[in-house]
Amino acid sequence: MNFELNEEQLQIKMSVREFAEGEIAPHVLEWDESQHFPVELLPKLAELGLMGIIFPEEYGGAGMGYVEYVTAIEELSRVDGSVGISVAAHNSLCSNHIYMFGSEEQKQKYLLPLAQGKHLGAWGLTEAQAGSDASGTRSTAVRQDGGGWLVNGSKNFITHAIHGDTCVAVASTDRSKGNRGITAFIFEKGMKGFAPAKKENKLGLRASETASVIFEDCLVPDANRIGNEGEGFLQAMQVLDGGRISIAALAVGIAQGAYESALKYSKEREQFGKPISEFQAIQFKLADMATQIDAARLLMYRAAYLKDQGRKVTKESAMAKLYASEVSVRVSEEAIQIHGGYGYTKDYPPEKYWRDSKLCTIGEGTSEIQRLVIAKQLLKNS
Repeated sequence: MNFELNEEQLQIKMSVREFAEGEIAPHVLEWDESQHFPVELLPKLAELGLMGIIFPEEYGGAGMGYVEYVTAIEELSRVDGSVGISVAAHNSLCSNHIYMFGSEEQKQKYLLPLAQGKHLGAWGLTEAQAGSDASGTRSTAVRQDGGGWLVNGSKNFITHAIHGDTCVAVASTDRSKGNRGITAFIFEKGMKGFAPAKKENKLGLRASETASVIFEDCLVPDANRIGNEGEGFLQAMQVLDGGRISIAALAVGIAQGAYESALKYSKEREQFGKPISEFQAIQFKLADMATQIDAARLLMYRAAYLKDQGRKVTKESAMAKLYASEVSVRVSEEAIQIHGGYGYTKDYPPEKYWRDSKLCTIGEGTSEIQRLVIAKQLLKNS
């Protein structure tokens, strides 16, 4: 496996970097403070092909692979993790669930506008009583005599819950079967009985919209059921294998941004008559930060490469997500330390990188869940 980016991939990297620094960087603090979800950015992201980067051109996508995808997510997140996670959730979760398991009719109706960036996607798995135990879904879908399903319940911590046009969510269709009785459905904005609820006031990634959605006697046509009845939970677990690679990319990007801000500051800040970068204590911090980021990036690219080869990546994506997310928190905290008192203020970048990084150890499976996933794969294959 060769993790050197080819010329085309490097061009993608630099074009996304140029876009992020030109279109996103000037607004980062403003969006973070006001919790503004930058919908005005979506057409520009679509123009770059980023809203359907991993999907074939026949479905409106850019026809690229996961290596290109994680490269783009890293570059967006290096400037603002809020934009990175929005692009990741749109691609990896909602759109990818339809691409992987939807019918041809569903792909034409829903995936096409999602991949083109004309529609925005949301994905619902987590509930108030079903977080790490995603199989504990309490939302229900009851088959109706006249056709369709009556859905009741709610989902928590949903990216794009308010502005999303299309939402894929799971509900229990037969509680007696546990996780084998969970089914996935496609919901449309404006559908009667389906609505966003409380918007979360978050620690970090504040420009990425996160809210609850509620289902109140929401009648969903059977044509909106994804796959067979009872397959929803297993589908979701496979969707998360790809999603965790994008969270690793999000974490690497945040860490890279924090590291670069610390490196720059260390050359400018003088103490005892010389730049603090000349002190061994600071040099050791920078060396550790750079090494850990490189290691996380290699795990990220390994998982992306294997995904592009059509290989199962349950273990590799969990490893990449686990390590990269924890590195992101560590590196961001060290960046604050290098900045000293200034790092604790909003006048300098590290405090935001630190706030943004923490979600990476929680979303799409906590670090503890990643360790369980990895251990299960190791024991199964030993």
